[in-house]
Amino acid sequence: MPDNQFSEPDEVELAFYKAFETSDLDAMMQVWLDADYIECIHPMSHRLMGVHAIRESWQEIFNNNADVEFETVDTRRIKHKDLAIHIVNENLLVNGEKRVQVLATNIYEKTPDGWRMILHHASPAPKPEKPSTLH
Repeated sequence: MPDNQFSEPDEVELAFYKAFETSDLDAMMQVWLDADYIECIHPMSHRLMGVHAIRESWQEIFNNNADVEFETVDTRRIKHKDLAIHIVNENLLVNGEKRVQVLATNIYEKTPDGWRMILHHASPAPKPEKPSTLH
């Protein structure tokens, strides 16, 4: 049985970003459902399936020792029975100076042990459009 009982998808999401910010692999894996069908797609990366592949990817990310702070904005939440979808704009501050914007979709499933993440798909946000000038 998992150590954390998440009663709502928002709790899982908060724990996910906290684990990311603190490079805590055990805490990160607590948010994920222990199932073969879970998936994770990091920005500009391949599709990872299953607990083992996802755990290895987070370990590699955390080994890079980047200091990352997250601010999530404009979150759209869709919840239906045992499934919740969060579409999130992630504003990241990397090593205290580089700002990065990422678009993410996080999907959560309600289980007998509480809510768990089953998908995290992150993509670089497009560059803002330049205002058009009329001549």
